[in-house]
Amino acid sequence: MKNLQNKKILLIICGGIAAYKSLELIRIFKKNNCKIKTILTKGALEFITPLSVSSLSNEKVYTDLFDFKNETEMDHISLSRWADLILLAPATANKIAQLSNGLAGDLATTVALASDKSIFIAPAMNVRMWENSITKENLKKLVKSNYKIIGPDIGEMACGEYGSGKFSDPIYIVNFIHDYFKNLEENKIFRALVTAGPTREYIDPVRFITNRSSGKQGYAIAEELQKNGFNTTLISGPTNLKTPEGVKIINVNSADEMFEKTVENLPVHVAVFAAAVADFRMKEIYYDKIKKGNFEKLEVQKNKDILDYTSKHNSLRPKLVIGFAAETKNLEENSKKKLNEKNCDWIIANNVSNKKIGFDSEYNEVKIFEKNKSNVQNISFNTKEMIAKMLVEKISIELKANG
Repeated sequence: MKNLQNKKILLIICGGIAAYKSLELIRIFKKNNCKIKTILTKGALEFITPLSVSSLSNEKVYTDLFDFKNETEMDHISLSRWADLILLAPATANKIAQLSNGLAGDLATTVALASDKSIFIAPAMNVRMWENSITKENLKKLVKSNYKIIGPDIGEMACGEYGSGKFSDPIYIVNFIHDYFKNLEENKIFRALVTAGPTREYIDPVRFITNRSSGKQGYAIAEELQKNGFNTTLISGPTNLKTPEGVKIINVNSADEMFEKTVENLPVHVAVFAAAVADFRMKEIYYDKIKKGNFEKLEVQKNKDILDYTSKHNSLRPKLVIGFAAETKNLEENSKKKLNEKNCDWIIANNVSNKKIGFDSEYNEVKIFEKNKSNVQNISFNTKEMIAKMLVEKISIELKANG
């Protein structure tokens, strides 16, 4: 499994009878040249020993949130930064409940809360616990927060009962993780371009025409594309946002500059036009401040349509062109019209009259309209980061399906 080589896995072992199977997990990961560090919860220590885990992993085993033998290093921070991926296996109903409610009472939950890496959960519990509506709701919350669930299996359990909740076979779990890294590796062939933020159309040295776009959704998409292996370029209007790690950033001010830099960076495999580009610019930019009595002389002209140009270009057109539509009314009608008129593949639309989403908000709620498809996909109210994760997953599937 070449895609596992040199990958850093942080394995969190929770307190269930299936904890002993985590030793086989460690063995398989090590056989495939993974680097493994482990956390044993208090419950896990009742089933397996740190000595057996460290003997297989050849690494220190972590158990306590407050390690007085290592006071100079905060383990919950250092471990979360070290790992390429976090795996809870087995994950008990108790630990799932803690994570879904944002509790951080031990090293395991604190690491998970402090991490920005992908987190996988392999549940193991009694069938009644697995089927309990509270457990189901907790898992839904975790999935909504982009935790990935592996299993469980159906079968006979240690308690003698039969049903769902059985810990998945270790080789299945390893293959699942391998496929995740394989997907990241395959995405490296894809080039992505994202536009974000507002543009500024200067009237004079003091004044300009702009809009309320914060750029947060576009930046979140660029960051998620980069995390998923895409070679990502972000063309940004003026914002106060931090450049996502690994993303090539090109800062612009005007719509003309954004158009020019977009064309320079084509072709790409996918272009996401999330920027709120000004429709008009001044016919003449005044180099001295305009006095009040002269405002009636101002004239505007249309800016070049970046989305329209890109989606209709024969040689530069990306395989997947995605536009955004910020609407205040008639969202579906206007979005479908834009989809057809601009010749793009998707339109991602939101209702910016809803004060809870869009612009400076950390949250969004969008509808995805696709070319030649009658059904509309709804992504309900969530953080812009989570919406970006869902969109990038969909982008990855689309590009691979269509070559």
